[in-house]
Amino acid sequence: MWQIWLIIAGICLIIEIMTVGFLIFWFAIGALLAMVTSLFTDNIIIQTTVFILSSTILIFATKPFVQKFLSKKDTIKTNVYSIVGKTGIVIKDIDSVQSLGQVKVDGEVWSAIGLNDINIAQGTEVEIREIKGVKAIVSPIKKVLNLD
Repeated sequence: MWQIWLIIAGICLIIEIMTVGFLIFWFAIGALLAMVTSLFTDNIIIQTTVFILSSTILIFATKPFVQKFLSKKDTIKTNVYSIVGKTGIVIKDIDSVQSLGQVKVDGEVWSAIGLNDINIAQGTEVEIREIKGVKAIVSPIKKVLNLD
């Protein structure tokens, strides 16, 4: 019977290689523990119980450890989404109705429209709230700068 548990462990490891979830690995370890158990007893119920219990315990015992490595909290914003939350200066009046206007953020010029379709005058400091397509959605920050 130990050969069957070894084959099950091998199949689980092959499946684990093809996936990225790091879950099937624990079933392979459970199968190996059941294989060791099969060397001491021929009772299939005891072997299956060892397989199920050890796999379950390993999955739940290692879940917090694995979550540290699979955590998505520390994602880094890139490309256009890196400017969301930054401040910029309106360099061409923003007319949200006609979809005209430009802001300068980190040395780059972006087409912009006002949040809630508001118009914003040139020289106003704005915060980039979101990106829709190729336009930055901005809202004014309570002060006006003179560009002259």
